[in-house]
Amino acid sequence: MHKNLVRLSVLFVLSALFFAAKNGRPADKHEPYRTSSAKRPNILFVISDDQSYPHTSAYGYEGVSTPAFDRVAREGVLFTNAFSASPGCSPSRAAILTGKNCWQLEHAGTHASSFSAQFQTYPDLLEASGYLIGHTGKGWGPGNFKISGRSRNPAGPAFNKVTMEAPKGISNNDYAANFKSFLSSKPQDKPFCFWFGAQEPHRRYPTGIGKRSGMDMSKVKVPGFLPESDEVKSDMMDYLYEIQWFDNHLARIIRTLEETGELDNTIIVVTSDNGMPFPRAKANVYEYGIHLPLAIRWGSKVKGNRKVTDPVSLTDLAPTFLEAAGVPFDAKAIAGKSLMNILTGSGQGEVDKSREAVFASRERHSSSRWNNLGYPQRCIRTRQYLYIWNVYPARWPAGDPQEISKNGQLAGMDSAYFDIDDFTESYVFSNRKKPGVAPFFHMAVDKRPGQELYDIVKDPACLHNLAAQANMKTVVADLDKKLKSYLTATGDPRMGKNGEIFETYERYSPLRAFPSRR
Repeated sequence: MHKNLVRLSVLFVLSALFFAAKNGRPADKHEPYRTSSAKRPNILFVISDDQSYPHTSAYGYEGVSTPAFDRVAREGVLFTNAFSASPGCSPSRAAILTGKNCWQLEHAGTHASSFSAQFQTYPDLLEASGYLIGHTGKGWGPGNFKISGRSRNPAGPAFNKVTMEAPKGISNNDYAANFKSFLSSKPQDKPFCFWFGAQEPHRRYPTGIGKRSGMDMSKVKVPGFLPESDEVKSDMMDYLYEIQWFDNHLARIIRTLEETGELDNTIIVVTSDNGMPFPRAKANVYEYGIHLPLAIRWGSKVKGNRKVTDPVSLTDLAPTFLEAAGVPFDAKAIAGKSLMNILTGSGQGEVDKSREAVFASRERHSSSRWNNLGYPQRCIRTRQYLYIWNVYPARWPAGDPQEISKNGQLAGMDSAYFDIDDFTESYVFSNRKKPGVAPFFHMAVDKRPGQELYDIVKDPACLHNLAAQANMKTVVADLDKKLKSYLTATGDPRMGKNGEIFETYERYSPLRAFPSRR
């Protein structure tokens, strides 16, 4: 028994040294390492694909029913100001896995590229310390993790064999059954770390499935950047239906944890990777692109029925998991800050006054511009304001308006905009020339100024850019300084002479052709 503990302690130290070496810093000897006779917690990370903050019933949104998420929130902590590191899936997921900002992750900081093996992930570190790890559904991606020397998805080994009947357009992965298969493979004395990555509510949707299922259109609240129409509400109901599909799997997984006696020793985190796949949401650092749902439960370790309003980032999750598991790590080598002080405390509302702001970024999303160029953005979100730096305002934010088709012909104007999912099939696109819809279309696709400022308290839909107003100059200057100071301190290439390196990273998803801008 003594020898086993010694071996485990040595393994912990080696893991910390390896993590630190990979990130170019010495291990922080002052980082606490807690040996304890208590059973180490399991970690269940649950992530939907493209879900904005308001869209769970725990937040009071009446158009959707999410009893499993609501239970996690009720029996744990509900965060009202949680943000992704990026409004796109693969960079956001890379940031979650590493605890780093996207601009610190080279290729992995952009969409559909690669994920260098030099960047250690929390599942790797937990596995090295004795955890059984695995994932089902969507782990890190899209992208090519094998090209950089990884033999498996950075989220862990895949458990995807069990399928089920599902409506056409929805994944037939029986996520809950695959989790059960994973759990059955676990030795009794091993803790586990599992990633449940639903593919919902990513487009495309089974058209009209929300209405056919009996959802109430009158309860669908349309955000201010979309037109109030039955067509838009029906599309949102399809999106909300898929959130409920995801939530049902979460309910089944929680039931399995109860049946196996693992529930109260499992940290359950439920969130999303980025916002809803609608114009001016996903692939934008606006509020509906980066503001996400987040609830965390951990049995008796976390006091329930608490709402926390502090701004937190999903980069905070990796250090939270490592600290909870007693795995040492170099806190200076990552951007995230552990949430353990919030989780194990009793406060609610504003709990940690040091959490004044979070940061997010965007580089390339889809193949949407000439020469595979992206639309780089950086932002800082405080409790009141969202300030955005659009690095190249001369570029089209949703993609170039025209592409070159496969037969070499130039397509018509406004036929591209591929940074908005399935845009040409949307109500906004189809009615873009109508007076009542045109403003929403142009809001989504027109070029934007280099600076944007929104008072989120008054304007959560980000409709009124205050950056050019004379009475906001001091606020703009202050937030611009804080943002760029942080970017410089954390080594963002966009703050130096090497910013264009992001344009050189290979894309492993399909490429499109666009006319030269020269």
